[in-house]
Amino acid sequence: MELRDIQIFLTLAEELHFGRTAERLHVSPARITQAIKKQERQIGTQLFLRNNRSVLLTPAGVRLRDDLRPIYHALGESVERAKREAQNKNEALRLGMLSTNTAELRPLFDAFAAHRPHCEIQLRYISFSDPFGPLRAREVDVLLAWLPVEERDLTVGPIVSTEPPVLAMSATHRLATRTWVSYEDLGDEIVMGGAHPGYWREAIVPTRTPNGRPIRIGPTVSTGEEMLPILSAGEAVSPVYGHSTRYYARPDTVHVPIRDAPPLRWALIWSTTAENDLIRQFARAARDVGELEF
Repeated sequence: MELRDIQIFLTLAEELHFGRTAERLHVSPARITQAIKKQERQIGTQLFLRNNRSVLLTPAGVRLRDDLRPIYHALGESVERAKREAQNKNEALRLGMLSTNTAELRPLFDAFAAHRPHCEIQLRYISFSDPFGPLRAREVDVLLAWLPVEERDLTVGPIVSTEPPVLAMSATHRLATRTWVSYEDLGDEIVMGGAHPGYWREAIVPTRTPNGRPIRIGPTVSTGEEMLPILSAGEAVSPVYGHSTRYYARPDTVHVPIRDAPPLRWALIWSTTAENDLIRQFARAARDVGELEF
């Protein structure tokens, strides 16, 4: 099997969908079908069971996937090491961030540096309108995101921190002087939207109150910075992560605890097919450090 055919097989083994596999690899579905049929002829058995509704791995396909995955990852790492040596470059781990609280990640960075002192951590700020796109496009290696993350092609790693959400609003808002608010209060408010996918957004911005009242979604934004003028003008409110009280503190906005909000759990996320020794080492450092206090 050629390296490209191995990549096609492993990607289809994850997606179990010819169209999504073709989209990820930027080829036509016909190219995927052709490659899989060729592999099955060479091996002499079916690797996938497919019909109009589903694609499933056969027992032979499962064994081949388990055998090929570590070999494919090792080959990729070898090529990357050779490239760095040829260019006389140090290693780099690109970390996607949805917020700017990098100072609070210093214990994790230091623990990682103790094992990979020549690896540079490069921060990339990610829009929460498309948080997983940069992972799939290989623009970042690891993403720090709140849970749940339920994407077939992504691996959920260790939890880095847990913190309570708070409600951000104008300093003149009617709720601004409260010591706490409830998600039920959002039934009377316009709340900012913009995070995708929907199930991920609802971990922090629900669409209904606990009593079932719809929550009106107003302006859509893609970064914390875009939220600030909308908040200060009183156009909308928004639940946000707790460390916003420190990193987005302004005289014209306030942050009030949400009494009935479940805590946000921040975890490391990466593309399963892109996993390498560098990512595994970063995840081990996170486990060794334990949960940080945000």
